[in-house]
Amino acid sequence: RGSDELLSGSVLNSPNSNMSSMVVTANGNDNKKFKGDDKMDGAPSRVLHIRKLPGEVTETEVIALGLPFGKVTNILMLKGKNQAFLELATEEAAITMVNYYSAVTPHLRNQPIYIQYSNHKELKTDNTLNQATNAPISGTTVSESAVTPAQSPVLRIIIDNMYYPVTLDVLHQIFSKFGAVLKIITFTKNNQFQALLQYGDPVNAQQAKLALDGQNIYNACCTLRIDFSKLVNLNVKYNNDKSRDYTRPDLPSGDGQPALDPAIAAAFAKETSLLAVPGALSPLAIPNAAAAAAAAAAGRVGMPGVSAGGNTVLLVSNLNEEMVTPQSLFTLFGVYGDVQRVKILYNKKDSALIQMADGNQSQLAMSHLNGQKMYGKIIRVTLSKHQTVQLPREGLDDQGLTKDFGNSPLHRFKKPGSKNFQNIFPPSATLHLSNIPPSVAEEDLRTLFANTGGTVKAFKFFQRDHKMALLQMSTVEEAIQALIDLHNYNLGENHHLRVSFSKSTI
Repeated sequence: RGSDELLSGSVLNSPNSNMSSMVVTANGNDNKKFKGDDKMDGAPSRVLHIRKLPGEVTETEVIALGLPFGKVTNILMLKGKNQAFLELATEEAAITMVNYYSAVTPHLRNQPIYIQYSNHKELKTDNTLNQATNAPISGTTVSESAVTPAQSPVLRIIIDNMYYPVTLDVLHQIFSKFGAVLKIITFTKNNQFQALLQYGDPVNAQQAKLALDGQNIYNACCTLRIDFSKLVNLNVKYNNDKSRDYTRPDLPSGDGQPALDPAIAAAFAKETSLLAVPGALSPLAIPNAAAAAAAAAAGRVGMPGVSAGGNTVLLVSNLNEEMVTPQSLFTLFGVYGDVQRVKILYNKKDSALIQMADGNQSQLAMSHLNGQKMYGKIIRVTLSKHQTVQLPREGLDDQGLTKDFGNSPLHRFKKPGSKNFQNIFPPSATLHLSNIPPSVAEEDLRTLFANTGGTVKAFKFFQRDHKMALLQMSTVEEAIQALIDLHNYNLGENHHLRVSFSKSTI
């Protein structure tokens, strides 16, 4: 499995974990089919046609339907029609998804929705996904207007899930594998980092698009979305960290624009030469050092568009009000970002507001935790309309329902380039443990984790490094509980246990 898979295959093998990683709720009337809807027959395809979507549903929610079954490679929302096309990486994943939802009616925002195979074998959208949404539709055939236009030697590149800065040099390194890159211009638009990149020949552009579209630059983040630009030639005025014409090394660096720091350029040349793109579909695994260099470089040369805008406050509902505490929410949501404040609502204690450090983190937490089970209840996670979480006024006792974690030493993502950025995975039954002192044995850890109320199914120390181990609980829900209870647990000798979700299985 490539490192860019969003969920390990273990989810497919265990019936329990399927439910607990589901983002949909199963209602009592599961097996009732919609009147007038045909059965889910038709030839299997990795493209699924989803109908009867609630009007205000987002792309993230539709993608989340597919994530438990495998990698989602494309989506086309047909807003006016309340429909969508979802493309999975493999036909097997799509078949598993259709079979699962034929037994359990999927619901989004408490409305039943309908999923069937599409007549299409792949989605040809221009990858700024919603630009294609006005394409007229008849049955399930997407009109030709959704198909990409004639090819140009210039590619437009958008980077999604940008939890690491991506620089012009990283792009040059990756795209040079497919032919000589003549020019690159980078910019920020709609709060997203984008680039235009010109090859000498449209054939190179086509090969790069085929091989790289949908790939991740770093492990599990920085996804490339590529389509052909309407431009056929780029006019570059300056050579600096934002734009480069490789055919004209004599260009000035431009007023007030720092030319790329030579030390950084050297670090990139050295590190990113390790970029592996042997086959068209391998993930673009950039080694940690390059990622750290990228983050450092961005800090030095000021990368626009990295700090995502967007709402930082989440509303979490359907919590178990007997059990939940600000601390437990801080620990669980802290897997996906640095939680700043938590407020359990005074008049509605099954709901809480959680403020993350930035919009990327709130999106990440929402997509990974919505629909998971915490203290026996399936929680709902949505973006809140609040911009911040208010602290209670001085001297006002709110029974400890609001906590400020702004200065917590437990934030996982404070250090730029921290390897925690590369270990962001969906909740899974297998946990990654680290910072284990030498005196603690397998038996001690098995006992500790069994005491959280679940069953430990498997355990394995890392061969090279006994400070780390993998431990598998019997369900995702048990693993979530164990992480909440034992992350930062004091194992003695000044070692506090670190727990995170793993993409591996034992």
